[in-house]
Parts: sequence; structure tokens; C-alpha cells
Amino acid sequence: MQPPLESLTILIAEDSAADRMLLSSIVRRQGHEVLTAANGAEAVEAFRQQRPQLVLMDAMMPVMDGFEAAQQIKALAGETLVPIIFLTSLSESEALARCLEAGGDDFLAKPYNQVILAAKIKAMDRLRRLQATVLQQRDQIARHHHYLLNEQRVAKAVFDKVAHSGCLSAPNIRYLQSPYALFNGDLLLAAFTPAGDMHVLLGDFTGHGLPAAVGAMPLAEVFYGMTAKGYGLSEILREMNAKLKRILPVDMFCCATLLCLSFQRRSVEVWNGGMPDGYLHAIASGKRTPLKAQHLPLGVLSPQTFDDRTDVLPMAVGDRVFLLSDGVIDTCDANEQLFGVERLQRVFAANRQPDALFAEIEQALRDFRGEARDDVSMVEVSLLEAAQVSPPALVYSDSGQCCPLDWSVSFEFRAATLKRFNPLPYLLQLLLEVHGLRAQSGALYTVLAELYSNALEHGVLGLDSGLKRDASGFARYYQQRNTRLDELRDGFIRVHLQVTPKGEGGCLTVRVEDSGKGFDVERVMQRPADGVRLSGRGVGLIRQLSRNASWSDDGRSARVEFFWEALA
Repeated sequence: MQPPLESLTILIAEDSAADRMLLSSIVRRQGHEVLTAANGAEAVEAFRQQRPQLVLMDAMMPVMDGFEAAQQIKALAGETLVPIIFLTSLSESEALARCLEAGGDDFLAKPYNQVILAAKIKAMDRLRRLQATVLQQRDQIARHHHYLLNEQRVAKAVFDKVAHSGCLSAPNIRYLQSPYALFNGDLLLAAFTPAGDMHVLLGDFTGHGLPAAVGAMPLAEVFYGMTAKGYGLSEILREMNAKLKRILPVDMFCCATLLCLSFQRRSVEVWNGGMPDGYLHAIASGKRTPLKAQHLPLGVLSPQTFDDRTDVLPMAVGDRVFLLSDGVIDTCDANEQLFGVERLQRVFAANRQPDALFAEIEQALRDFRGEARDDVSMVEVSLLEAAQVSPPALVYSDSGQCCPLDWSVSFEFRAATLKRFNPLPYLLQLLLEVHGLRAQSGALYTVLAELYSNALEHGVLGLDSGLKRDASGFARYYQQRNTRLDELRDGFIRVHLQVTPKGEGGCLTVRVEDSGKGFDVERVMQRPADGVRLSGRGVGLIRQLSRNASWSDDGRSARVEFFWEALA
């Protein structure tokens, strides 16, 4: 059964009184209310006053014809559909077309047929209801969209504070991020380690927008937390991979490049998992060394099969590392041509001023007039003199009242532990319970790291620092380090820490022993400082940053001291 016809208010605009009465009678018998007008001006005023739902409009009327009246009524109705059926004795196609062009939705030829008129009113009513439903749904969608956007803006504000809480504003970093959606599926993080090195992560989650940004928060949490505690790239990578593997769905992962830029050692440690090639740009020679992807993305492999091996490359002051997401090379122009790796290489080759390289790549992207199909991210990180970099002081949240002043502790790390474990974050956390040492946290961590590194690499593993005289030897040194560490079966490193009160302050004594063959202490101590040499920096750093540095037992035992005064 058909639903009962709803009563409409219908305006009849007809200058002929007889026709007006006839139409009014027909329409009332069909169950509708009727308004009447004798000309176009009256019709417009009646519509303005009473807002009828449908109009029967004579085309030819005095004062104002039906064409002008129809246009004004449509303007008054706005988005609401008020169907207008023209009443006309015109038969020429041009005249009928003019009825529709003036805003009419249909026309009815004279003399009037009651059945056809009723059918047209029903059809126009269905069209009116459909339009009202569409407008209602559009407004509902708009409200929902506004609500979602507001939620996303709040979430993005929180996310940006977390993701950008590091050192992206450091003088040696330039970056560009252009998200495809409100949320960026690319993630750029940078932070200083306690030793003053810089960790940089450029990540690209599958997809873009909010789903792609879901994994960014836990990734940023791991990155910043472990970097601040002094963990190395391998430990950070393992933790990030395990966390993403645990929380992300199987079809999501994060391609990433992770760097450790050492201003003291003048080197960069790199891990690339699934990202486009980065580049190490040597300023002096103009050589660009590709930083190729050698690993699967984060969140793909299980913790047992994940590969955390990194490459270490030498750098000179002024050299820079350039990283990019695939949104850069996948940018396409109006002809569906990609920006591509070759075009990027041409920008590199044409560069004559290293400081302008980043801006030249940005300009090349603008000149290409491409449309990004994904999130676009680029970052350039330069190596500066250590004195030009100012890592922020570590912040502590306790009251400052608990301060142990007289204790000692000893650790022995044997072969199985040395292969997989980095004790430095644990040692630093323990020492920074001594509040007087906190102001020296950077120097303290650097010295600990150098002492431990020397004991492990030159003592237990027996590596020759002289290998690092040039870039090729530098790479060979770290290849041998990884190989010997994998094959390690015996050996040890002992760390002794002693804190004693001294007047109003105190003294920390650090002693590190190893099971290696030792070295010629006198020859190393007489070696002049060399800012260019890639090897032999460790002993100089230790002597520079600590007090009373000394070596005994043919170099197998090192001892340093740190002093502090009580705060007023």
C-alpha cells in the first residue's frame, strides 16, 4: 500500500481569475492548502510571507512575469528546494526551455489535466523530500567532520609536543615536513645523548594521516627516553622494533633511518631499514656516500631475528648527512612523471655552495610543480665543532634531598655480557643519584663511554686504533670490531666506582680494568693532540674532561677522578 499523501501548502500564481479558481479547486480536492497570487510580484511577496512548499506559476503575467518571479523565489528559498511547475500555453521549444532556465523544475500545459497535475505534484514532493534528506545528511556529516577535526587537532597538538620535544631547532639541523593529511605519517625526531652526541630518527609509517601516526607516540617515547639515558643505537633499535611488533597490526610497520652523530669522535653511525638512500656529503671532496637500506623496517621482524647492526663512517667538520622519505622522490607532476632519484642526484651534482644544498632541493621540488602523493620529509644534519653544540642540561624531578656520599661498588662484565649488553646507562643512572655530579653529567658520561670503549675495543678485542687513519681504515676498524665481538669467548671488563666526601663536596673515583694485552702508556701520553686524525681521540678526551687521569698495569687499568662542591 502507498503511504498517505502529505498535505502541502501550494502557491498558485495565475493572472486569470477563472484559471486560478479552477486550479485552486483541483488542488484542494487533492488534499492540499492553497495560496493564490494574481501576478509575479504578489507571488514573490506571498512566498516571502508564508513559505509554501510548491509553486504553480503562470509564465505570462502582468506587473512581473513568471520568469522573474521564479528567479526571485529560488533566491529566497536558498538551499531549500521549492519546486516550481510552470503553467503555460506555450508550445515552442525555446519558450519551454526558458521556463526551465528561469528556475522552473517542470511545466504543465493548458488546459489542465487533473491526473497529470496530481502526478507532477507527487513527483515534485518526492524530489523536495529527497533534497531535504540530502541537506540534513550533509549537515550531519559536516558536524561530525568538524567534531573529528577538532579531536584530531587536540591529538595533533599533544603529538607535536611529544614528537618535537627534542633538538630539531639545533643550529646543525635543517628540515622540511609537508604532511599529506592533518597527521603526518612521517616522523622526525632528534635528541642529544648525555655525552653530547646527537641521535636523529627519520621514520615513515605505512599509509598517512591518523592511522600512520598511531605508532609515532610509542616510538618517540622509546627514542627520547633511551637517548636521554645514554643507550646506543642498537639498544634503541631493538626496543623500538619489539614495541612496534607488539602493538601494531600485521600490515603496519615503520621504515626508518637512525643516526648517531658524534661531534667528539667526528663520525656518524647509521642504521637504515627500508628508507630511500640517504647521503653523507663530504664537503672537501664533494663525494656523496649513499646510506643504503640494509635492513627490514621496524615492526616486521621478531626480536629474535631483528638485525641491529650499524655502519660507522668518518666525518669532517662541515660534512652533512641528508635524509629523505619516499614522498620526496614519489612526488609527481601533471603528466604523472615522478621527481625521482635521478633528478635529486642532478641537484646534488649541480650544487656549488654546500650551505645552499638543502634550499636548492626545496626549490627543485617547487619548480617541478609536483603533487605529493604521500607525506614529504627531508632533513640535513651537519657536523659542527664540539664547542659549537650546546646540549641542554639534564632535568631531574626529585626533591634533591637524597644524596649518598660515601659508598663504593664494583662490576665485572664477562664475554657473554660484553657481546650484548651496554652497562653505561645503568652506571650513569647510579652515579647521578649523587646530586653534586649532575652538573657534570655530560663530561661524566663521555669519560665513562671512552674508558669502556677503550677497554672493550683495544683491550678485550685487541683492535688497533691506528686502523682509523683514513676513511677506508675507519670502515675496516668497525667491521673487525663487529666480527671480533661476535666471536668473543673470554675476557672481562671491571668497573670500580667509589664516592667519598671531601670537605663540603665530594670525589668520584672511576677505575676501569680489562683483560687485554695493554699498550705503551708513555707513547700514547706523549702523542700531540690532532684535530684532524680519525684515531686516538679517546685518551685526550678523558684527560680533558676529568681530573688526575692515569693508566697502570701496562695500560690495562685506567683511573680518573671527578670533584664537586656542595651547592650553597
